[in-house]
Amino acid sequence: MGGNRICEMLGIEYPIIQGGLAYVGNGTLAAAVSNGGGLGVVGSAGRSVEDFRRQIQIAAEATDKPFGVNLPISEHSDNTGYVQAILDHKEHIAAVSISAGNPKPYIPIFKEAGLTVMVLTSTVTHSLKAEQAGADLVVCEGFEAGGHNGPAEMTLFSLIPQVSKAVRIPVIAAGGIADGRGILAAMVLGAEGVQLGTRFVATLECQAHEAYKQALVNSHDDATVVMERSIGRVTRVLKGAFVDQILSLEKTSPSIEEMLPYIRGVNNRVAAIEGNLEDGWLNCGQGVGLIQSIESATDIVKTLVAEVDALHSGFSVQWPKLS
Repeated sequence: MGGNRICEMLGIEYPIIQGGLAYVGNGTLAAAVSNGGGLGVVGSAGRSVEDFRRQIQIAAEATDKPFGVNLPISEHSDNTGYVQAILDHKEHIAAVSISAGNPKPYIPIFKEAGLTVMVLTSTVTHSLKAEQAGADLVVCEGFEAGGHNGPAEMTLFSLIPQVSKAVRIPVIAAGGIADGRGILAAMVLGAEGVQLGTRFVATLECQAHEAYKQALVNSHDDATVVMERSIGRVTRVLKGAFVDQILSLEKTSPSIEEMLPYIRGVNNRVAAIEGNLEDGWLNCGQGVGLIQSIESATDIVKTLVAEVDALHSGFSVQWPKLS
């Protein structure tokens, strides 16, 4: 899979990118993904500026390969410190992915620093705006993905061909991808690379609690649900008792104030980092049923590549010939 535009722009061997992963996208994980030949990403959501800086340094010390960082705009009340942390470590960082907000003010800042800019989008319109604003890559994400998704709730299979037709810059596909078949399908539809989130949570290097990782391994195809629709948000999470409480509350058309005690980020942290699944919720994508083991992220990248290579070389479909 080497040699495509994404590999050339990011200086990586394979166009496989790790999602930012709120709370659990740590430096050791990012380095492990990069060491496998993909692009690991240090997440800033759920981290203090100091911890974000520390995780970037950890990644820089654990790999000599390119890695990136994620800036989810609306997840921070003030992005100034996170932007400065990225600029201060720009010699170690290959790319910045911008999500959860208007990327336009931030794109020139990072491009002037010599960084490749990836923008997370969920519609054709957003993708075109990101390209016009100067993004180098768009990560088009279907609402199969874990965590916060676009309100249009576009599925990845409908999104990829439309986005790739509309923009000139390379497209990275995200949402529900967890194996080589998903990667190959995304690329056939027009993507030049993929981003995986949930699959990289179930890894040895991820700082997620073992209970989170094991919950992913034990889950099946119907294990996720969308919460927060009642307040205009779309967040895909793993089913559970705490999530059931949220969904029951949503049936009463609650106000933001009524919802807030349940949907605060701290409730995500309680489950994802502390392993208290009874009092919190876990982000999870629809591809979770394909996750059957907890392995090194480095090995997972290599396995994904081997799967794509095997599928690609032996690919055939039974299709009737035109008469």
